[in-house]
Amino acid sequence: MALTAGIVGLPNVGKSTLFNAITKAGAEAANYPFATIDPNVGMVEVPDERLNKLTELIKPKKTVPTTFEFTDIAGIVKGASRGEGLGNKFLANIREVDSIVHVVRAFDDENVMRENNREGAFIDPMADIETINLELILADLESVNKRYTRVEKVARTAKDKDAVAEFNVLKKIKPVLEDGKSARTITFDDDELKVVKGLFLLTTKPVLYVANVSEDEVGMPDNIEYVKQIREFAATENAEVAVISARVEEEISELEEEEKAEFLEAIGLSESGVDLLTRAAYHLLGLATYFTAGEKEVRAWTFKRGMKAPQMAGIIHSDFEKGFIRAVTMSYDDLIKYGSEKAVREAGRLREEGKDYVGQDGDIMEFRFNV
Repeated sequence: MALTAGIVGLPNVGKSTLFNAITKAGAEAANYPFATIDPNVGMVEVPDERLNKLTELIKPKKTVPTTFEFTDIAGIVKGASRGEGLGNKFLANIREVDSIVHVVRAFDDENVMRENNREGAFIDPMADIETINLELILADLESVNKRYTRVEKVARTAKDKDAVAEFNVLKKIKPVLEDGKSARTITFDDDELKVVKGLFLLTTKPVLYVANVSEDEVGMPDNIEYVKQIREFAATENAEVAVISARVEEEISELEEEEKAEFLEAIGLSESGVDLLTRAAYHLLGLATYFTAGEKEVRAWTFKRGMKAPQMAGIIHSDFEKGFIRAVTMSYDDLIKYGSEKAVREAGRLREEGKDYVGQDGDIMEFRFNV
């Protein structure tokens, strides 16, 4: 599934350093080398220990992880919503991504210049977050205001059902944006969500705030006051937070796997920030993984939670979905527990699922189809 997270941030917050670390990490991945789709797009594999376990158990000729895209979004300045600086490019790039990874500097450094030439070692993460969020809010407000007048007229005069539904949603969103808050802070019911999706608003996209901390503090994030501030704010927006050190990530992206593990252990981390970020962005979009497993190949596939078996089959090939008959399915846990597909079958745990089956994370599936 071609879903991507856009990395945004003010100048000198570590955005480019982080993206460079992501692309280097992808370049060194043994099974799925980094692919440059565009100068500012990097694809990395989603870390999943289950894939390693399946490989050890089945010993296939090839193992293929699932992947995720990160896009390095153009820089932003105040006034981007009015087209200042690279504002138009920034907003256009944001519209094209599925989620936002907002990098925020969370450490003091007198050698780093702050946005708008603000001097001094101390930073203000909340002000930095507000700068970008406000530009997105203003851009959304402009879009909402344009639609508001036109849709209101149709809703009131023609009594058009769709126009009435859209107008009611716009009335719900407009005052929130005017109050300087993101649309994702609003609770919508299922019918409203269908309308919201069609508005293509920037502030409804799911957000992951990345607190970029110093090398010395990355192993103890709960003690960092800036991180606490970012987490408190994210909670008000129904957003998530990941804590990393972009500088550390850049350093370990140059290391071999064994050296990397030793380095992480030395600074008190169990995994790299790139792995943490990739997994967090993956789950931010409500994604999950199913597997296909055989002697020729063990492969991980990304699917959207809530998908039914035919749609999941279609991720592999459209013919699989068109001619779907059934999906022979077992859980990852059952295969590990019993040791083989034959043993899973003998234990009565191998299932044949039909068109209405909703896939689960960790399913191991073999699709039967006829075209």
